[in-house]
Amino acid sequence: MKEKTYILFDLDGTLTDPMVGITKSVQYALKSYGIKEPDLEKLTPFIGPPLKDSFMKYYGFSEEQAVEAIGRYREYFAVTGMLENQVYDGIPQMLETLKAAGKKLFVATSKPEQFSIQILEHFHLKSYFDFVGGASMDEVRVKKDEVIAYVMETVGITDVRKMVMVGDREHDIWGAKKHGMDSVGVLFGYGSRQELKEAGATYLVESVKELEKLLCP
Repeated sequence: MKEKTYILFDLDGTLTDPMVGITKSVQYALKSYGIKEPDLEKLTPFIGPPLKDSFMKYYGFSEEQAVEAIGRYREYFAVTGMLENQVYDGIPQMLETLKAAGKKLFVATSKPEQFSIQILEHFHLKSYFDFVGGASMDEVRVKKDEVIAYVMETVGITDVRKMVMVGDREHDIWGAKKHGMDSVGVLFGYGSRQELKEAGATYLVESVKELEKLLCP
């Protein structure tokens, strides 16, 4: 793993803990459909996967309703929820170490790109990354394999043997596998050991420090 030159990071549940902002945004969206969910913990499955899929899977929304719900979600998220977030301990130090070792760092997230950039700028993390790739606001590019392809095409990387995807949910692992690249599942995020193992993660790590040791020569 130490020979990997290009490291792609998921954002939510990997670099930052967005639990409060995302769940409150979902709560806000559901309320507009007459659905009251006071327990934010029940909404944590929304962290990571594309929002449209989650509204359809967990609340039985039609595709049309799910797209509309994303608009409601963003009403809260763009103003307040985006910054109800915190960086995991040790992340800035790890990114600094990786950059110093000559690694090229990228973000590949299913969160809209413009929100992702704003979050990274707010937490002073954006300067560590050579490129931030996210979903398009129209949801045309949203699945993790689509975002990874977008990052690769934009920065001109073709050798997947030198790449690794780091994330906390099965979607990160599936996206990496679709491109034939290795992946690291982080257990300090929102995916369980079982979820990441069954998805086929190449490696699993329990802490930011362990992740740093795995990636850095």
